[in-house]
Amino acid sequence: MAESVLTKEEAAIVRVSANAALGNQNGVKESLIKGFDDGVSINTFKEILVQTYAYCGFPRSLNALSTLMALEQERGNRDNIGLKAGAKPAGDALEYGTKNQTKLVGAEVKGPLFDFAPQIDEYLKAHLFGDIFARENVSWKTREMATVGMLAVREGVESQLQSHIGIAKHNGVTDAQIEEILDLARFEKAKNVLFGFGELNTAYAKYFIGNSYLQPLTSDGVAIANVTFEPKCRNNWHIHHKGGQILLVVSGRGWYQEWGKEPQELKAGDVVNIAPEVKHWHGAAKDSWFTHIAIAVPAEGSSNEWLEPVSDEEYNKLK
Repeated sequence: MAESVLTKEEAAIVRVSANAALGNQNGVKESLIKGFDDGVSINTFKEILVQTYAYCGFPRSLNALSTLMALEQERGNRDNIGLKAGAKPAGDALEYGTKNQTKLVGAEVKGPLFDFAPQIDEYLKAHLFGDIFARENVSWKTREMATVGMLAVREGVESQLQSHIGIAKHNGVTDAQIEEILDLARFEKAKNVLFGFGELNTAYAKYFIGNSYLQPLTSDGVAIANVTFEPKCRNNWHIHHKGGQILLVVSGRGWYQEWGKEPQELKAGDVVNIAPEVKHWHGAAKDSWFTHIAIAVPAEGSSNEWLEPVSDEEYNKLK
């Protein structure tokens, strides 16, 4: 990852937000500890984890808050308490929330969905923006950083993610900060894979562009490993002699290509059966971590032949 443009406190908030959105309590705890060491207060984390319910539901929010509470008991309540929110503004919450939403977004929010279901418009304005965003002990900029971190790890919320990226920029988050928020959040998601993230794949690094992570699963009879690629990472063209290979895609988005054929986009649930003697490569998409299980098909005298890298010119043609 490039040199950080986020403060340590901001990075910690993004990590906690992403893990809370994923429901990964081990990740929440680990990120909270790092955040406390980097100066984030208890009340800041409380605010962010309460806000989680608006974008990820009450269960994720309650579980993450329970992890925070247990951690504070474990640490002897020695961490910085931080600022408490002041009293709610007097007056009508719907009116106040509408003003907050308009200021936060930079324009009045309306549309056919809110005409179709006006109650959701009221809940958003009166509660999310009239209650949560009225609590001034955490800035709107920080809240939007957290929201982008949450949405970046959820499936099927691309429209909402893009909207909140725009809102974050309107509230002072730079393009470089957005890029780092997305990288941090998606890295937390990549670590939360079914069979474990593994270690940096140094043994085969010379055959990869970018970083990959290897988690061997078994070598008894059939060699099986969990392989995770960071965004833009791909292995060289190569050939499995005699034995072949099977890929089971676990998470993220990636690519597979055989020599002389068009690239094939890969998503979770896809299976690739690679016949022996076929020249090919596979790796992550530009904007996504990518994990697959690699199964080496046993064969007497099998071997791998590593060939030339996939050039940037070839790779950059992919979406």
